[in-house]
Amino acid sequence: MDGLISLKTTLLKYLLIAVAIIVSASIVSNAFVSRNKENEVIQVTGLGTKDFESDLIVWTGAYSQMDSTLKNAYEKLYSDQGKIVEFLKKRSVSENEYVFSSVTITKVYDSVIDENKNQKQVFKGYSLRQEIKIESKEIDKVEKISREISELINMGIEFYSFAPAYYYTQLSELKKELIEQATENATDRAKTIAVKSGFDLGRLKSANMGVVQIIAKNSNEDYSWAGSFNTSSKQKTATITMKLQFGIK
Repeated sequence: MDGLISLKTTLLKYLLIAVAIIVSASIVSNAFVSRNKENEVIQVTGLGTKDFESDLIVWTGAYSQMDSTLKNAYEKLYSDQGKIVEFLKKRSVSENEYVFSSVTITKVYDSVIDENKNQKQVFKGYSLRQEIKIESKEIDKVEKISREISELINMGIEFYSFAPAYYYTQLSELKKELIEQATENATDRAKTIAVKSGFDLGRLKSANMGVVQIIAKNSNEDYSWAGSFNTSSKQKTATITMKLQFGIK
């Protein structure tokens, strides 16, 4: 009888040990799965994009005069400046919309061959050059002015017109809008991937923002690692990317 009791005790002890091993294995297994889920992530890239129109134009022109004496060259240049101011006033350009640069002076020489067939430099005169820059939110008005410089040329002014540059003064607000759009786009993609994979989307683990790319609308301009900023087109398209990393559960 004592032997039977001893046998039962031994069997019970081994049974308890086996159960403990199974429970421990189950706990370890669950911990392993949970740990793997915690380490598994979904990484997605979202895009934010918007078409917009520039709200500031910058147009630059240059004119020059030349004379054998510096005094006469200055007087001619100053006379041209007055004509340009009148030209702008007729077109309702206010004084706070334009600025004249400082005058650059260059001595001009001619290369001549003397009677001994030696080449030498002979002073010809002074060439003076000045620029005018217009910044305005009245884009159509300034565009029209840039196309009407023939009137200045007909006055005898040696005037050169550069292509207008177009800018946008609300870039901070635009960037916020793009970031929000790109983040929502990336989050929606992550949710779709998680659901299709049989998981729930976890917390956001990291977010990396790309650079703003601004190119001409409907163009094939290349993007740059440092970010593109087109100034030659009035109509532009801005884009930004957001790389988000989510956990799963």
